[in-house]
Amino acid sequence: MEQPREDLVLYRIKTAKGDLKAARILLAAEEYKGANNRAYYAIFHAISAIHALDGNAFKRHKDAIANFNRDYIKTEIFPRDLGRKIGEAEEIRHASDYDDFYIASREESERQVVVADEFIQQVEKYCMEQIEIR
Repeated sequence: MEQPREDLVLYRIKTAKGDLKAARILLAAEEYKGANNRAYYAIFHAISAIHALDGNAFKRHKDAIANFNRDYIKTEIFPRDLGRKIGEAEEIRHASDYDDFYIASREESERQVVVADEFIQQVEKYCMEQIEIR
């Protein structure tokens, strides 16, 4: 794998981890909507790291997620239930950011942080394996 692409993959994983750290801080501060937002973006940046492996980039979140689901979930490179969890994280983030009357709960935010953490670990492992292979 050429160096700039590898650097982009690693940078996006680092960004995902930073978002996850922010989600944990917001969760501890009982800022659940903000925690949901950062947990989702941790997932999104991890997805973007995987796309960078193949030199792909998507401007719209919808496209990045759809292509991830097509190329990595449906092919079972990643577990099928992960697609559902990513979809749920996207819905919760959207409600947290845009629905004035949405009340985010601690349990929901904790679940989003756990999903993001588990996903980032899987993505990092997969990306490192792919970088070594290439």
